[in-house]
Formats: sequence, structure tokens, C-alpha cells
Amino acid sequence: MAPFIAPKVVVSGLKEKFDSLTVQADRLYLGSSAGNLHVYSLNENTQESSDKLELVEVKKSLVRRTIEQLGFIKDVNSLVVLSEATVTLFPLPSFSPPTPLVKAKAAFSFAIHSSIQSTQADPAPQTPGESEFINKRLQPIPTLVTQLLVGCRRKVVIYSWKDGEPQEVKETPLPHSARVITFLNKDTACFAYSPTEYAIFSLTTMTAVDIVTPLPVTGSGTAMTALTGLTGYMTLGLGAKAKPAVVQIGDSELLIAKDGEGLFIGADGRTSRPATIEWPAPPEEIAFVKPYIFSVLPAGTVSTQPVENSPTTVAQAQSSFNSTAVVQIRSSLSLQTSQTIPFPFNASEPTVLQNATIRLLTSSASAKSPLYLLTTPTDKAAALSEGSSIWSFSMRPWSEQLDELVLAGQYSDALDLLETIDEGLLSDKGQRRIRIRALNAVSQFRASKFDTAIDTFNELDFNPAKVVALYPDSVAGRLSVSQDGWIPLYGGPAPVEEDTAPSVASHESDKEKSSQSHERSATDIFDSIASGTGSVGGRLRRTGLGMFLPAGQKDDDTASIITKRKPLPDDHHRSIETLVRYLADRRPKLRAALEAVNITTESQSHLASPLSEASLDELFALPNAPLSALTPEQLLRFAQIVDTALYKSYLIIRPALLGSLCRIANWCEVSEVEEDLRARKKYAELRDLYNGKKMHAKALDLLKELSVNETDMEDKLDPSIRYLQKLGPEHLDQVLKYSRWIIDLDRDMAFQIFTSEDVELPRQRVADYLESIDPKLCARYLEYIISDRQEGQPAFHDRLAELYLSMTLTAKKQKDEKTRKEVYGKLLKFVSSNDHFAVDHLYGSLSSTDLYEARAVLLGRLGRHDQALETYVYRLQDYLKAEEYCKRIYKVGSETGGVFLTLLRIYLLPTVQTTSDLLQPALGLISRHGPRLDAVETLQLLPPLVTTDDIRAFLIEALRAPVFDAQVIRQISKSRNEQLARRLMVLQSKRVKVTDSRICPQCHKRLGNSVIAVHAPRGEVTHYQCREPFSRRLNDLRR
Repeated sequence: MAPFIAPKVVVSGLKEKFDSLTVQADRLYLGSSAGNLHVYSLNENTQESSDKLELVEVKKSLVRRTIEQLGFIKDVNSLVVLSEATVTLFPLPSFSPPTPLVKAKAAFSFAIHSSIQSTQADPAPQTPGESEFINKRLQPIPTLVTQLLVGCRRKVVIYSWKDGEPQEVKETPLPHSARVITFLNKDTACFAYSPTEYAIFSLTTMTAVDIVTPLPVTGSGTAMTALTGLTGYMTLGLGAKAKPAVVQIGDSELLIAKDGEGLFIGADGRTSRPATIEWPAPPEEIAFVKPYIFSVLPAGTVSTQPVENSPTTVAQAQSSFNSTAVVQIRSSLSLQTSQTIPFPFNASEPTVLQNATIRLLTSSASAKSPLYLLTTPTDKAAALSEGSSIWSFSMRPWSEQLDELVLAGQYSDALDLLETIDEGLLSDKGQRRIRIRALNAVSQFRASKFDTAIDTFNELDFNPAKVVALYPDSVAGRLSVSQDGWIPLYGGPAPVEEDTAPSVASHESDKEKSSQSHERSATDIFDSIASGTGSVGGRLRRTGLGMFLPAGQKDDDTASIITKRKPLPDDHHRSIETLVRYLADRRPKLRAALEAVNITTESQSHLASPLSEASLDELFALPNAPLSALTPEQLLRFAQIVDTALYKSYLIIRPALLGSLCRIANWCEVSEVEEDLRARKKYAELRDLYNGKKMHAKALDLLKELSVNETDMEDKLDPSIRYLQKLGPEHLDQVLKYSRWIIDLDRDMAFQIFTSEDVELPRQRVADYLESIDPKLCARYLEYIISDRQEGQPAFHDRLAELYLSMTLTAKKQKDEKTRKEVYGKLLKFVSSNDHFAVDHLYGSLSSTDLYEARAVLLGRLGRHDQALETYVYRLQDYLKAEEYCKRIYKVGSETGGVFLTLLRIYLLPTVQTTSDLLQPALGLISRHGPRLDAVETLQLLPPLVTTDDIRAFLIEALRAPVFDAQVIRQISKSRNEQLARRLMVLQSKRVKVTDSRICPQCHKRLGNSVIAVHAPRGEVTHYQCREPFSRRLNDLRR
């Protein structure tokens, strides 16, 4: 791609010899060897029809001799002229009076640098009322500072101005004279002492440090000698004395030309880049127009780029170099040759070429386009007749350059170029940066640089649908796009043919392709000389001839193998691993963004519109923007794309972790992954996925389908039971529907579905459903909710009682005695202990049956104790249960306090005709519960034939006077107390006498005045320390 349009002649027919040129604002100044100054006007809007510069004036004899260098100082609006080793300031526009800089004697060169600097005003004494005003004055003040460095004989002189005010002149000695000076920034400059000696000068410390560069691989003289036999043009212009060349590339970098090699130097005086520019010969001049490096190369050093794959002979090799001087333009970013323009610049197909010297490469202010240069024919006759010409090199618009790089697939170079462009010069710089970065990431992805590409997509907040589209169907599903469609998908041009499109896999491949297309001729020449083996060519590259070969092809082995990179065997796996990392990064961020708009996976993932309903155009049209700038609908689509791709990726590279992903709430599109899961027999993961999406019917159908292969009943039914146990009341219809086949196989196991501790199902509907299948199941369920879940609603208790009754009657009718006894026993227990059912309602159902015991219990619950006892005695003839009934309800002082008397009356005064002898049960009742019977009424009820001996115990108990008993006990207690008091008095009145002659019965020693112990009851006296042995001795004697 050519970044500059064809050069134009803006001034022609210059008969004088010009040695200096400068451009300032709308003026171009030319300084001649006769001391004349030519001033031309510049018009930025000049049309092609009138592209010549207009001569404004000619200052004859501005100085006496050659004007060696020109410059301009804006602070003082003066032109700086170097002539006769003196620097003079000429004010514009009058050019008078001149001001020679007398301290800068024996000057060789100068350089000018202007910058805006912030200076702090000096604080002055202030009063409290002036503090606010003074603080405002102390704010930094922007100041225009201009520095003029003049390189003199073995010293440098520094002139400076601040807002037009001259400052103190400084100077410092140097080890050599500075022939060329270039500013790096306001504090640093570079001095060129000679074509091979350079130094970095610090304006703050006023010291110079020599630049040490690595030794060149080959010398230019060796290269020129090696090419002498190849072409007669190769020595043209090479005999001229080399000049030092240095140019500023940026605020922290400059380029020096040394021994035919371009070296990038930083502010510290060291090389700032490992890469260098290898010119085929030392450039005669260099210049910089951001971001391109211009170099003038002598005739016979640059190839003319022969046709590819054509056989090259030695004779052709001799004519394959330009016979005139060449302006070579390189990118300072990639260091690749962008454009090569041989002289004459405007000749399309010349017949006879005339060489010319190209000098005075001068760019506009701040290294901007256009660039001007002066050409003079080398033939003296042509020079006298035609004169010199000034050419203008204008850069093509930035947008065109970027578009061409993108079209060529050189995305990395396009990005580097884009970063050098100011926002004001390219209004859509931000959008272009995003698009080119994305295209470059696609290129990196194609080159198997997956991590770098995915990181870029992540930084750009790119649409996940487009990222996933780079993967095959097994990962992306219907989102997958073939490689031919990747670039258009990301906003790039339609793909070009493989054999013409340069590879963009990496920066190195850019260099190889560029070198192969633009500088192939020299390589072909050497390889043809090598008789097809390539070994001689390799040896030539390692000699002086190697400097004429393309920089990127230093070895014939690597140059001969330029093929498209083949994917590694594990590239597919690595790419999916990288995608998993990208999706795992996006997933929590999307979740947080959705939660911020009150959308949660747990509650709404099953309600979202399926991803399959959106077309591919809709998905690819989703914006590339931060999540905070998306609508809830767009966030949902992103979440669905991310989760679906993550599922498919895990299915391929991490199937063991798929289960954990399925068990948590997600936005995965089930239709995209269910077939893959079935194919891989990932049934557990598929079940969990169905469950998370509330697709319970599909999950239960899957479990039923899988149960066919199981022989063990527990293995067959347990998965479905556990799944149904977790379904809530909102899915009751599905629970009831899918529980039926389990009930048919095993009712005991199926019952677990309705006794889950996790959820609570509507009990009424469950009971209705179970009763429709089998009343026993319903009764079992009601028993569970009443006993285990403490159900207190009377309706359930009534229903259970009715179920017991109906089941008992059914079993009796079917003559199933075992079932009847079992259910009837439950009914009796229920009506005896339960307090929540309607007793009267149940009794109404029982009154017409022969379930007398249940009727008796219910009568008792209704408070009709006499009828209940009559039922026990007359109907059941179960006297023990009648007595137990009385004991259960008896309570002294209440209405049930006479229940035993009621039972006795039923025994002795029957109200129905009976053949049973009820006297013995009555006598047994009197003997066992006499204290609970009223003695008088009991005696009145007894028939005359009952003897006193039959009721002796009852009579003794009844006739006992409670007052007499109390007096006897009181008198006995009183007598006992008096007896104990007398004994105590006797013991307390006893005395012992201890004399000097009394002996201790234990140790047989005299007691004397020792501490003594008296032993009861006889009063033995021993030493105190002998008391325990003596007590044991007494105890032994008493046994």
C-alpha cells in the first residue's frame, strides 16, 4: 500500500544552488549558496490545476555567503539563518534589523524546540483578606518556551525565550563539534559528531553521553565491492562523503543512520528497539513524516522488483536495480518498506532516465505532511538548462490508508498506524479501533493465538454470539460460521484469495509477506546464481552482499519455507479451553447485570423466550457494548448464548464437570444440547438440565424411559420418586400424573412421593387422588399428615374416621376378618384418642351398625356415659372394658364422680332383658372400687340375699371413722417424742472424772492434762488421738 500520492513539482527551473529549506506556516524559505533567500507562499487548498508555489519575494544578499541552515522562532517571529559559521536572527517580515548571536561563534548547526510549559508564580507576602486572590494567582501558568541549541566548535550554546522574553544564555563544552542537532524533547537532544559518532545531550544537567551502538554485521564498503561486478550503476553516487543523519521519531525515540543501518535510540542513549532498519547503502538523507521514515538511497542500490517466478540471469540481475536515486518510505511501526519512488518521480514509462541528487528533505511543522525536497540533475548540462526542482510529497487521507491495510489483512499494522493518529484528524477513531482490534483478534484466532484473541474480545465487550461463531457446530451449533465468513461477520471486507492476501497470523509473517512481495528480486538473483541449491545464496547472505537482501530473510532455509501455519493437533482442544475461560468470565458478570434489573436465573430462566426463536441476524446484530449499556432483553440473549456454549464446551473437554453446571440455575438453550447429552448418555446431566428449566414432564419421561432397563425395583423407581418429591404444589398435576405408574408397581415406595420433607403438596387434592385409587392409600396418607405433620383441620380427621368406618364395613361385607379387625382397631383407637373429628356426625353414621364398642366410645365422648356403659354391659357383655371406661373418665368432684355407682346400678338394676348373671360383676366392682362408691346408695342397691361376708371389706372400709384414726396417730406420736426426750436427758446428765491416776484404756498411759475423748454409752475416756482405735475395738467386742 502506498501511503503517499504521486509527488508533484511545486517549484521548477531553479537556477541557483540551494543549500537550505524550511517551512513555516504558509511560507516556504529557500536559502541559496549565494546568500539569497527565496520566499514562496503555500496554499493548503491548492488544486491540481494550479499546484505551483508562488514566489513572494527574493531577498538578495541576505547574507554574504551560503545559507547553510534555516529555522524559525515563533516567540520572536524571526527567521534563524546559519551562514559563515554565524547564527543570525532576521525578524519577519522586514528581515531587519538582523541580530547575530555573538556568543555562538564558529557554529556548525542549530536546532529549535518550542513547547508549552507550566510555571509557578513566586508567592508574595499576603494579608488574610488577599489569601483567596493570591491562591488563584499561584495556579500554574502556561508559558511558551523556545530553546535554540547552537552547535559550535567543541561546545554548545543554548538560547531560550519564555513568552518572547529572552533568558540567560548558557553554554557548555563538548568533546567534539556537533555537526547535526535534533531535539528529542524539551530536556533532551541528540548530537551527531560524525556519520558514526552520536551523543545524547541533557539540557537539565548540561552533559553529553555518547551513544554506544552494536557493531554492524557487514560494512557498506564490503557490500559495494561485492556488487561491483553485477551492475554498472551500483557505484553511482557512492563516492560522496557520507553525512551524519539523525531524525526525531517521537518524544522518547530518535533514529540514527550508521553504517547503512538505522538504529532507534531512546532518551537514555541506548537502543530502544531490538529491530533495526537495514538499508542497502547508507542513506544520503533521512526525514520523518509521522509515522513514516523517508530515506534517500543512491542509484544502483534498490531493486526494481522483477516479475515473480520468472527465471533471472546474471545480465538481468545487473539491470534489476534502479539506475537513479530512490526515495524509500518505511513505516516506523513495522519497519517494512511501504513505498519506493525512484527519480524522476512523475515518469510513468521513461525511455532514458537522468539521475539527480535529492537533498533537503523537509517536513512541515511537527513532522506532518507534506514533505518537500530538492532535486538537481547530476548532469551539468541538464542542471544548467532545467535547473533544480522542489517536489511535494502529500500523504493520502488516514481513512484510506487504514482501509487499505484492513483490505490487505494487515490488521496489526493498521492498529499501530491508528494509534499514531490524533483524534482531531480522524473523527471515527474510536469506532475504527474497536473494529480493527476485533479483526486482528479474528486473525490471531485463525493463527491459533486463541488466548490473545479471546482477551481482545473480552476487553472490547464483544457480542458473545460472534465470538462463539468462530467455533465449529459441535460448540456453536447454528451460530457457527465458516472461516470465509469470519472477517465479514466482524465488519471487515469480503475475503480475498489465499495466494494474494498477506498472512496476518503474526507480525513476523507480515514482515515475511511484505518482504516477499516488495523485495523479492534481490533474493531471486542470489538464489538463481546458486544453481538452484540455495546454499550459495545462503553463503552470499552471510557476506557483504547480505545487506542488499530483504531484512526479514537472512537465511535461505527459512526464506524457502514460507507456508501457511498448520494447526497443531490439539488446537481444537486449546481453542475450546480458551472459550471456556472467556465464557466463565462473562457468566458471573451477566448474572450480576441481570440481577441489577431484577431478573434471576432461578425464577425466570424457564420463562425467557427460547434462543431458537431468535434468528441468526438478530443474534449477530446484538451490540458490542458494556453490559451496563444493554437492555434486559439483550442481556437475556447474551446469557443464553454464553450458557449454551459453555454447556457444549464442557461436553467436549470437561464432561466430568458437566453435572455441576447442570445442577445450578442457568440460561442454557435445552434444544441445543439435549440431543448431544442423549448421544453421550449423559442422562443425569440431562435430567438436571430439564429440572433447572422447569421442564419436568421431559425429565420424568426420561426417568420412566430409563427405568425400563432396571430389574431391581428400588433402582427402577427410586430416581422418579426422588424427582417427584422435589416438585412443589405448582406442579401438582404432573406429580399426580407421573406417580400413577409408580403406584401401580409398588404402593409402599410410591407413598414416599407424598411424604416429602422438601415440599408441601395440597393435602385435599392428594387425598382425593389417593382415594380414587385406593381408600387404604388415602387413609395411610391421612394418618401421616395427622400424626407426623400435626394436621389440625377437622375435615381431614372426619375423613379419616369415615374411611375407617367404610373400610371396616367393606371388609365385613367381604368377610375379610383380618382386614376388618385391623381397620376396626384403628377406628377404635382413633375415636378414643382424637379430639378433632365431629363425634356426633360419626355417631350418626355408626348408630345403624353393630359396631357397639365404637358406639360406646362415641357415646362416652358425647357425655352419655350411662348409655355407653349399658352398651358395654348389655351389648358387649365386656365387664372389664366397662370398668376400664369408668376408671378412665372418673374424676372426684366432677359430673363423672358417680360413674362407678352408675355402673353398679346398671349391674343390679338392668333396663333390658338379659340372661347374664350381673351380681358377680357388681360384687367385684364393690370390692375393687368401694372407696369410690357411696356407701348408703350402694347398700340400698344390693339385693337382700347378699350376705355381710360378701361385702365385709367394703363395710370395714365404709365404717372406718377418719377422726378416730387421726387422734390415735397423734397420741402415739406424742408418746414417742416424750420417750426420746427422757433418753436424751439421761445421756446429757452423765459425767466423767479424770484424775492424775486415770489410765487410757487404749494406750495404757496416764491421761494427765491431755486432750481427751469420752465414749458413749458407758463413758470410757481415752486420749483424743486414741479415740478411733478404741472405737474400732469397742465395735469389734460388740459384734
